Amino acid sequence: MRSFLKASVATAFMLTTQVAMANKSDDTVYVGFTKEVETLDSYFTSLREGIVLQRAIWDGLIHRNPVTGEYKGNLATDWNWVDDVTLELNLREGVKFHNGEEFDADDVVYTVNFIVNPENGVKTQRNVNWMKNAVKIDKYKVRINLKEPFPAAIEFLSGPIAIYPNEYYKEVGPKGMGIKPVGTGPYAVTSVDVGKHFVLTKNRAYHNSPKGMPAIANLDIKTIPEMNTQIAELFNGKLDFIWQVHADQAQKLDKMGKFTVANESTMRIGYISMDAAGRTGKDNPFTDVRVRQAVGHAIDRETMVKALLRGESKVVNSACFPTQFGCEINVAKYEYNPEKAKQLLAEAGYPDGFSTEFYSYRNRDYAEAMANYLNAVGIEVNFKTLKYAALLDKRKQQGVPMSFLTWGSYSINDVSAITSQFFKHGSLDDTRDDEVKAWLDIADASTDSETRMKNYSLALNKIADEAYWIPLFSYNTNYVFSKEVDYTPTSDEIVRFTDMKWK
Repeated sequence: MRSFLKASVATAFMLTTQVAMANKSDDTVYVGFTKEVETLDSYFTSLREGIVLQRAIWDGLIHRNPVTGEYKGNLATDWNWVDDVTLELNLREGVKFHNGEEFDADDVVYTVNFIVNPENGVKTQRNVNWMKNAVKIDKYKVRINLKEPFPAAIEFLSGPIAIYPNEYYKEVGPKGMGIKPVGTGPYAVTSVDVGKHFVLTKNRAYHNSPKGMPAIANLDIKTIPEMNTQIAELFNGKLDFIWQVHADQAQKLDKMGKFTVANESTMRIGYISMDAAGRTGKDNPFTDVRVRQAVGHAIDRETMVKALLRGESKVVNSACFPTQFGCEINVAKYEYNPEKAKQLLAEAGYPDGFSTEFYSYRNRDYAEAMANYLNAVGIEVNFKTLKYAALLDKRKQQGVPMSFLTWGSYSINDVSAITSQFFKHGSLDDTRDDEVKAWLDIADASTDSETRMKNYSLALNKIADEAYWIPLFSYNTNYVFSKEVDYTPTSDEIVRFTDMKWK
């Protein structure tokens, strides 16, 4: 476990003896980001901070309530399926972009046809490559044609698909949009120092969106990579809101009683993937289901959650996030039982255990705890940490015996955003199970909810029975902010500035 806060708190108290009040006088919330958002064009960044800014600056055609899951019209008023691959949407009239450009069908058609063109290089292809094109029916009606049936279309249209002004985007392109963005959203960008500083101002002409009219007039967002520095800035009143604070730091800040410390789960889950397909050798131990099950019984996930993650994190048993459509939670569970793990290893022909490489790219303390649990039952771990890109490439090219990984689903509340990404014979599929793939193919393509649920359930049950993954836990995020700010975080880890208000 790491030691935190000593330097930052000492620095903070040197700067001030009491917490400065949030800036109600100029109606501005000062926000700290950790990562540099190098472009504000939301189609060319995959950072969580970029997603947060996207929801503030732009609108999608559809809105999903993050608490109830209900879909409502946003830039579209309503929609209907013409057939399994054709979606028609009626558009909201009277909406204008921040630059005064009128919103209509031309903007939807231009945006969709731009992002689906692979030559334009949208960063996260899976968010857009299910669409074939968009066609204008009339000024306020469009048709989106899909490449194949994709029932999660509504969920994607409520999330990562932002609508851009066709005339402006055609003129400035991604580079221009990245430094001077224009949307229809609740906030307009008034100042950009790329990667460092963004100022957003309330869109007072905001349309009747289910996002709601912002209560706070201005957002001043600065990139401060060091969390200790962010905490010091909280104490001296230069920041009002920070997030992704480590559990140890958040706990100590909470005890001080000077800030609101809120914790909420996220859709990111941790899991162990093992080479069941034999990509690293047909005789590797993980091709035996008993070995994979032994790994599940070897790790005390409950203790890890309580000691390391804390907050709203929960043990996860299925290869999905529980709120996602189609996530079957009634699957085989592997309770902590080291004796059972040793028994399974012996039955598999490893009474004295074996040695293996174990890879990770983040949360070294979590991975080291798992390595200790595995060592205790006889699985001698050669622990290796790689950068994410290097580990991703290694897994794609040759596979690895065992790895601790995470997946956040890009906050898409549908099983197709996680399970189907890893169990359909792609380059990251460590199982290559034809039966699982067939079930997922049916579920991903059917527009009948019961058919989808049934086939996702079959796939997720077999994944659990065969211990293809050992799901571990959900992650959580700590938010720390001024007591003058009223905000309730949501489980998709998207900071919604429209939901903030002054107390």
